[in-house]
Amino acid sequence: METLLLNENQTQKAGELLKNGELVAIPTETVYGLGANALDAKAVSNIFKAKGRPQDNPLIVHISEFDEIKPLVREIPETAIKLAEKFWPGPLTMIMKKSELIPDEVSAGLDTVAIRMPSHKIARKIIKQAGIPIAAPSANTSGLPSPTTAQHVMNDMNGKISAVVDGGECEVGVESTVITLVTNPPKLLRPGGITFEQLKSVLGEVEIDKAVTKPLEKNAVVASPGMKYKHYSPKTRVIILKGDFEKYKAYLNSKKGENIAALCFEGEEKELDCKSVTYGVKSDDLTQAHLLFYALRKLDELGVETAYARCPSQEGVGLAVYNRLIRAAAFEIIDLK
Repeated sequence: METLLLNENQTQKAGELLKNGELVAIPTETVYGLGANALDAKAVSNIFKAKGRPQDNPLIVHISEFDEIKPLVREIPETAIKLAEKFWPGPLTMIMKKSELIPDEVSAGLDTVAIRMPSHKIARKIIKQAGIPIAAPSANTSGLPSPTTAQHVMNDMNGKISAVVDGGECEVGVESTVITLVTNPPKLLRPGGITFEQLKSVLGEVEIDKAVTKPLEKNAVVASPGMKYKHYSPKTRVIILKGDFEKYKAYLNSKKGENIAALCFEGEEKELDCKSVTYGVKSDDLTQAHLLFYALRKLDELGVETAYARCPSQEGVGLAVYNRLIRAAAFEIIDLK
């Protein structure tokens, strides 16, 4: 199969392919998504084949206007209306009870569906032109870092899907925040560009699922994308080091001669004796999120055995960065304190 690389003026072509049951990678403000007609079980099944994605991992359905939710869910909770008024279009996914229109392939057999309205103009234009809701997980080989450029998608998906729409670099850089509205109180299942603090400011009480910072319990049901034990991971082994920079520097410099690299914050690489990749500024969680997946992919180009990562904050968008990084490291953390 030849994978077409389309530009932002070829959205009509992308919409037609999606409507006809093909797979098309589309840009969003978070990461590139691998899209298929959310109402076509066969098309959705092909997403799992192309990615090598486990069948028990539900997908997110993307829409272009709020009213497009109505046929997809049993009812629209008041909480969904409040969140949509504040954060849509944007990097927020809401889980609600699904209607019979949603195939089991989309919801991984659950009675719920995850829905979001991206803020990326090209994404919404493609959805509107396709005339259907689009199911779209990240457009990468399952388990690898999510793609934030069209080239990342081509590296993983060339020859496996019909087309990739190049919409430039993704602004946010990590996948959307996921909140379930079928629990009381609502529960944050995956942190992202909309923070826990922002959700609380609208809804009042919100819980954080244990799996945000800890491994999913054995035999637990995957209620949202991104809850798996190991995810977003480069081929290079990643280990997180908790502690201040002086301890981090001493630890890495003690390994002189070993085939290692540092995944650190901007400016810190100048004081280290090993190869390094930076992922944003220590005090800026937005730049960390924007650059994390790019940096994780960059590690594999260095040809090192192990990368030791600086541990981000767990405040604000930093919680999303920490959530992705601990899964990239398969929860391998060394506390230098």
